[in-house]
Amino acid sequence: MRSALPLSLLLAATLGCQSKKSDAIVAAPTTGALPAAGATAPSQGLTGKVLERIDAAPYCYLRLQTARGEVWAAVPEAKIEKGTEVTIVNPMLMNNFESKTLNRTFAEIFFGNLAPAGGAAPAAAAMPAAPQAGGAPAQSGAPVVAKEAVKVDKASGADARTVAEVWAQKGGLKEKAVTIRGQVVKYNPGVMGKNWIHIQDGTGEASKGNHDITITSQDAATKGDVVTVKGVVRLDKDFGAGYVYPLIVEDAKVVKK
Repeated sequence: MRSALPLSLLLAATLGCQSKKSDAIVAAPTTGALPAAGATAPSQGLTGKVLERIDAAPYCYLRLQTARGEVWAAVPEAKIEKGTEVTIVNPMLMNNFESKTLNRTFAEIFFGNLAPAGGAAPAAAAMPAAPQAGGAPAQSGAPVVAKEAVKVDKASGADARTVAEVWAQKGGLKEKAVTIRGQVVKYNPGVMGKNWIHIQDGTGEASKGNHDITITSQDAATKGDVVTVKGVVRLDKDFGAGYVYPLIVEDAKVVKK
């Protein structure tokens, strides 16, 4: 999947930030429409002057003066002074985003990465790649996560499935809980209030795109961990801006084995 979206906080006072105990931020379940015609195109980035900054982990919220007017953006933890001009690369617009930490709902907010000094795009993406059925990349054009040399035994239990079995049986598993045992091959913490985990178990084929499953969870993991995850299968999950997951396992509990 295309590079995009990672995201931290302390609550801001009048012209700066004061520290505040942070907690998880949860996005409202919306798809996040793109800006109207004539607005800054997400692929071109979003540039503006910082009018206000609010910190509340795992995001840093910025109120920006841009060519399309004042907008809010959320980026990974960063020290940014008021008056600084910044560029948000790969911005994704979310509607009705609720911050539990701030007890506030943003009617519109862009999630993305801060471009480093000089304007170059950041090297790493926060949001993991979403493979399409048949192994084709998602519409954003990002690559599928490569198949690794992994061999993990299948989990036990009535709802246990291998990675390939979840793909093969996805129609009947929609909105149902599954248990999958696999190895973490990619991990992106704190994106849109969730940790994003790619697992593989050695089943499936890279050419068919059924070798890897994306998991979202509040639990942490580390690349290389062998874990058992239990979560709900969701199909054709659209996060907006081309981030479409034909299959994803959400709200998972992760147990290291």
